[in-house]
Order: sequence, then C-alpha cells, then structure tokens
Amino acid sequence: MARKTTTTTNNADNGATDSVRDLILRSLDDDKAEDVTVIPLAGRSSIADWMVVATGRSTRQVAAMADHLAEKLKPALGSAPHIEGLTQADWVLVDAGDVIVHLFRPEVRSFYALEKMWSVDPTDDAARQVS
Repeated sequence: MARKTTTTTNNADNGATDSVRDLILRSLDDDKAEDVTVIPLAGRSSIADWMVVATGRSTRQVAAMADHLAEKLKPALGSAPHIEGLTQADWVLVDAGDVIVHLFRPEVRSFYALEKMWSVDPTDDAARQVS
C-alpha cells in the first residue's frame, strides 16, 4: 500500500499548533505510517484544531508509532500526551492538545471511517499532498 499524506484547506493558522502538527507528520513519516490524512477542525469543532488519521500495518507498528509520538511530543507539549487504546493497538488515540491523532490497523480504519464522518475523502482531487 502506498504511503501518502492528504489534507484539505488550512482553516487553522496557529504557529504552535502547526509546529505540533508538523512534528506529528514527521514522526508518522519516519515510522512509515500509511494513508496519513490531516483534517482541519478549527471552526468545526472545539475539541482540537487538527485531526490526523494514519494507518499502521500491524498492532505492533500502531503501538510503536504511538510510543514514538509520545516521546517526541513530550518536550514540545511540556508533558506527555494522553494516549488511549495502546494495550490493544487496533485503534490508538493520541491527544496532543490542539491536534488529535488516530492510529489504526487497516481493517479498523475502514470500519470506523472517520474521514467519512468528517466529510473528507482522502482520494478526492481537492485534497492536496503534504510534503
């Protein structure tokens, strides 16, 4: 499966939040996350400014991606991010404050279809590649 990163129009423009989002995207790229999708939530939800959704090929990879994110985010946030689902590692949520990260195994991601819930189609031509 090809690794790709997509996003939609940037509605959030906070420098600190953007640097955390970029740190997360670099970490996921380093860990070879697949189908990384960035969803802007600013103006649509009060829970966060950004949601990042990514796939790992196995529970081991999903857990490792979450652990690496926690290690890298701790200095940037001043404390460890809150993590849910690490024990099973089918779906792990990493709460980095203004950026929420969902890490899935492929079957679980297909089942929950968060992009559909937030009306984002990662294969849509309107979505752009994040470099």
